[in-house]
Amino acid sequence: MSKKRLGLVITDGVGFRNFILTKFVKEANNIFDEVIIYSCLPKVVYKDHLNNHKVVELKTYKENFFTWFFMKLKEVAHLQLNMKNNFGIRDSFNINKTFNNSNRGIAKRFIFFITRFLKSEFWIQKFNSFQQATFKNHPITKEYISILKEDRLDFLFFTHQRPPFIAPLIYASEQLKIPNGTFIFSWDNIASKGRMAGNFNNYFVWSDLMKTELLQFYKQVKASQIHIVGTPQFEPYTYQNFGYDKDSLHKKFNLDSKLPLLFFTCNDSSSENDPIYLEILAKYIEENKLIQKVNLLVRTSPAENPDRFKHIAERFNFIKWNYPDWTSVRQNHQEAWSQRVPSLEDLMDLKSMLANCFLCVNVLSTITLDAFIFNKPVINPVFGNDDNELFNDQKFLEYRHLKNLVLSDASLISKNKEDYLNHLNHILSNSDNKDKERKEFINLQIGVPLEDTSQQVAQSIFKCLK
Repeated sequence: MSKKRLGLVITDGVGFRNFILTKFVKEANNIFDEVIIYSCLPKVVYKDHLNNHKVVELKTYKENFFTWFFMKLKEVAHLQLNMKNNFGIRDSFNINKTFNNSNRGIAKRFIFFITRFLKSEFWIQKFNSFQQATFKNHPITKEYISILKEDRLDFLFFTHQRPPFIAPLIYASEQLKIPNGTFIFSWDNIASKGRMAGNFNNYFVWSDLMKTELLQFYKQVKASQIHIVGTPQFEPYTYQNFGYDKDSLHKKFNLDSKLPLLFFTCNDSSSENDPIYLEILAKYIEENKLIQKVNLLVRTSPAENPDRFKHIAERFNFIKWNYPDWTSVRQNHQEAWSQRVPSLEDLMDLKSMLANCFLCVNVLSTITLDAFIFNKPVINPVFGNDDNELFNDQKFLEYRHLKNLVLSDASLISKNKEDYLNHLNHILSNSDNKDKERKEFINLQIGVPLEDTSQQVAQSIFKCLK
């Protein structure tokens, strides 16, 4: 019997975390004869994590005007088609608008006009075919085809469905008739985001909920193409001997072992109010407005440097800081955040902080799910609205995935300072009673048990070959 070869496309640091720092490659090796890594990150990042694996560092593709034009036609048509009764997609549509008078700005306004009329699934597929045709004679595409032809893959698995720079690799697999599939990157990617970079033969989703969303927003996809596999990003939380105990955590971050730990996690700079919520919390602590003394540990976003919190670090010396150990491995990339790569120690830090905190505070990020996995209470502060001077973060409560969070009643959503203080003291008084809601929300979002998720993904890929 001929060997079965799997190609694993790592697009960014999150894909590296989910599929290299977990057991996925080991599980895939148990099923496939060979696993070849196709990396949009520099090859050097794998040297301490993979043994005897071929790693192909892909040249960075930068789209030309015509590729950009058809990609944008496809994306805006998708938004136009699906924005009715969907605030998240309508918001993405409005954010895409431009008044810039550059060539692309003018072209973009034309795209917005024409897709008012050409927005059916038929036209989206037409625009996708025009987009793919732009890769035909590109030198990088020819190189990708040559690489894939030499490796004789049986399946090409993409760890993210959206980055535009993967589109020529999708095209190469189509030309060589290599079966492919993509993992859906995050909980909000179907119901609140733009179009995928291309079409795939198979789609690997977190849950029944995500499968339903995929069938709703991608009419060309059949149910038989969708595989429910959970998500490996949470799997390391189940690993034995991974992370460290409370005493070690206290020692590492110089925490007072007698006090409960408040864990504040930050989004990137698009979440403009994070410093405001952190400063308010720090003042509550400083002014003794909380019903008991606490430790405050802050984790900044791995997608950026922590400069916007510098004034808070200088003002409140009792705050302890966790700056994620994500190294920027390539400069001048079209998506700079994607080139930040995490260390194994950073994953262990995160697990240990979540496991040992008393409560978690964040602005509606995926870390809410992480905290729920450890059955930790979560407070989501969102003060901004159309009627005050703050960035309007309350609008995100209308996004499909966050509407589900609101309806679940699994977290405490603070819409003003009074709510915020009351919610903090409510949890600190041991009055939390949302165990059931947290568990139900995790079951809704993640469709399979966390243990052995990597094995589930690998087996599902292999079944696609039969």
